[in-house]
Order: sequence, then structure tokens, then C-alpha cells
Amino acid sequence: MIVTLRQCQCRSAAAAPTAVTSWLKKFFGDAPILQYEANAQTIDILYELVENNEACERDAELLIDDMNHMAASYQEEAKYLEALLTKHLGFSITSLSQEGTSYLNELVNTALTLEIKDTSLSSFVTAVNDMTWELCETESENRELECELTTIKKKLTAALVLEKQLQEDLKKTEEDLEIEEAQTKSRSQNLNFLQNKSEDFKTRIKTAEEQLAAIGLDQSLMHQSLVDLSEELSTLEKEVKSLEKQLEPYYDLAPNPSLVKVKIEEAKRELDALKAEVAAHVNKLALSMPESSKF
Repeated sequence: MIVTLRQCQCRSAAAAPTAVTSWLKKFFGDAPILQYEANAQTIDILYELVENNEACERDAELLIDDMNHMAASYQEEAKYLEALLTKHLGFSITSLSQEGTSYLNELVNTALTLEIKDTSLSSFVTAVNDMTWELCETESENRELECELTTIKKKLTAALVLEKQLQEDLKKTEEDLEIEEAQTKSRSQNLNFLQNKSEDFKTRIKTAEEQLAAIGLDQSLMHQSLVDLSEELSTLEKEVKSLEKQLEPYYDLAPNPSLVKVKIEEAKRELDALKAEVAAHVNKLALSMPESSKF
């Protein structure tokens, strides 16, 4: 079997160029054959094309023969029916009235439309049932398509409403952004103005301090020194309040005159010292404020 297969392959390979040349001459006819590179790969491809073409031609010939056979069979059946009608029943197409001919044509056209093999009642009923079933399926599909179309329309309407809302929101956002940009620009300008003013005040304060220092003004009366003294005064006042709160429990002590007197005296001395220090700072601030206001 292997030897036979190899022999067939060898024969096919040997006969391929001849078969390809014959097929090309048949295909192009009197026209010149196009030039091609005659190598093994090209011959194999063309030979495969030749085999496929010949197979298709054989299939077509078989189909044509089958159709011719069916046509001959239908013609024989038509002749038999015509002979039956004319000879045995005395009926012919020419003997029909115009209305009968019209009905017969309608019957034939209906049979052709329904694609039935004959005009028997069973064929008509079967074809009508099939078309009715197809009609029901088509109507069902149409209803489904209408439902889908309705759903798509609702979604499209919702999408259009959403798009319109988004456009309005976008427009409002752009307007708000423009307003915010204008406010930001105004704030930036105000900030630059305040920064310039601050730098100007700092320069003027520094110049005034230099002038005051030049005429022999005490540095303790400068603005920064006064601010530091004010902060120290606030700190001392808080400490005085704290000490006063610490003295409150001593007012309810049990009778122990010596110990109580000692504690009271210590607290009073500490309180007096803090008050004196506070008073000194207050007096110093009071004396320095009028003099600094003159400058």
C-alpha cells in the first residue's frame, strides 16, 4: 500500500506540470498565459488549484444533471396530467374561461410563492402552516425588538437628560471658576499690596529706630522692648493670680498661730514682691508711653 501511494504521488508530481499547462491554456483560451516562475512550489500551488477547480466543475456537472433529470421528470408528469385531463376528462387549458384561467394562474403563482412541489391541498395546508408559524416567530421577534427599542429609547432619553444636566453643571462650574479666578486675582493683588505696605512700614520703623538711637533714646523704650515688657507683665500677672489661688486654702486652716503666721508671712512677702515688680513694670510702661508718642 505504501509503495502504491508513493507511486501515485510520483505520477502526480510528474503529471502536475502538464496538467497545469493544459488547465492554464483552457482557462485563458486565446489570451496569452501570464508569465510565472515555474518552480516546485508554484507548480504545487497551481496543481492544487487545478484539482480544486476540476472538483468544483464535477460537482456542478452533477448538480446540473440532477436538475435536468428533475426537469425531465416534471415534464413527464406534466404531460401525463395534461393527457389525463384532455383525453379522459375532455378538459384543456384553452377550454377554460378567462376567470378560470385567472384562477389557475393565481393557483400556480401561489404554489410558486409558497415554494411547494405541487398544488395539492395538503401541500398548501402544510405551506400555510409553515408560513403561519414563521409569521408568529417573526411577530414574536418584532415584539422583542420593540421592547428592546423602547428600552433603548428610555436609556437614550435618560442619557440625553444626563448630558444636558452635565452641560449645565459644566457651564455653572466654568462660571464659578471664572468668579473664583477673579477673586483669587483680587486677593493676590491685595496680598501684594499688603506685603508692599508691610515692607514699607518695616523700613520706616527701622529708619525711625535708627533716628531715635542716633539722638540717644534708650533701647528699652523701643517698640520691640515695650512688646517684650508687655509680655513679661502678662506672665507676672498670671503668676500673681496663681499665687493668690494657692493662698486661698490657707484661709480655712485649723488654729495653729505660729505655723499659720509663718506661711502667711511667706506668701505675703512673695505676693508683695510680685506686686512691686508688676508695679515697677507698669510705672515704666506708663512713663515710656508718653515719651514714645512724641516721636
